[in-house]
Amino acid sequence: MSEHLDWALSGFSGYLAVDELYDGPFCVLSAVDSPQQRRVLCEVLDHAPTHDDIRPFLMRLKEAIAARGGELRGITTDGSALYPIPLAEVVPAVPHQVCEFHVLKELTRAILHAVAGVRKKLKARVPALSRGRPRDNAAARRQVRKAKRIKQRVTDVFEHRHLFVRHALTTSQRATLSGLVRGEPILVALRAIMDEVYHLFDRRGRTDTALTKLVRLRRHVRRYRSLGRALDQLNAPNLEKALTFLDDRLVPSTSNAVERSNRRHRKMQKSVYRVRTKTNLEGRLALDLQRERQTTGRQATTKTLHKQRREE
Repeated sequence: MSEHLDWALSGFSGYLAVDELYDGPFCVLSAVDSPQQRRVLCEVLDHAPTHDDIRPFLMRLKEAIAARGGELRGITTDGSALYPIPLAEVVPAVPHQVCEFHVLKELTRAILHAVAGVRKKLKARVPALSRGRPRDNAAARRQVRKAKRIKQRVTDVFEHRHLFVRHALTTSQRATLSGLVRGEPILVALRAIMDEVYHLFDRRGRTDTALTKLVRLRRHVRRYRSLGRALDQLNAPNLEKALTFLDDRLVPSTSNAVERSNRRHRKMQKSVYRVRTKTNLEGRLALDLQRERQTTGRQATTKTLHKQRREE
């Protein structure tokens, strides 16, 4: 492990992504140097992690970095409640960034849930029709046309619900959305709220400016009492922590680096699903760390072989 730490922390960028991976009854804690895509430290637990497990893991990480002359400038995690308290105790001066992707995922889910609520209310407006063929009078025909029109509107809102959370809309998509929200102020407000959320994460802004916009957005959302608790995610503290990266351009806004390592581990485990012990997991991780150290040499060898084949 000492040899791997020497390699992983050589040229340490100062920015880490930390996450946990659950594999059956075990849990793997991992820390990855985000800009360099190097796994720095990992630990296998035989139980679900708690603050008492995260705290010593962070301490070992901090000591390993300090022993090699590195400096920790930022840590990115997902929205788990495992990290804020231990991070505040072990590295209180280091900015803590919550993964932007996880926060936006929860917000888009809340918006889509609110859209589904509006769709149900639309469906409730469908007039009750008598059984059989409509009567041959103007009022009955109007009721039938009204029912068809509302049912088609409900179907369109369902089929194009992704337009309410899509980041960038084309001209044709905006035209479609304009037809969907016509006469429905709540749908107009939901799309406007989603636009404001995306503006919060604009790299051209600063954290203080984004937090000011967030306060205005929260105040604006309170006007729509019909939404109820559908948009409670806008009041989550993780949303404020997800804006930390705006003040430091080098802080990764997502935890993709460590998630990528976790996906590689899951892929390896698929072939040995029944072989799952703590010793086996530690051996697999050690093999993965060795593979990472050899990546540069392997790429150089492949490049040389390709060059020789071209010359032949």
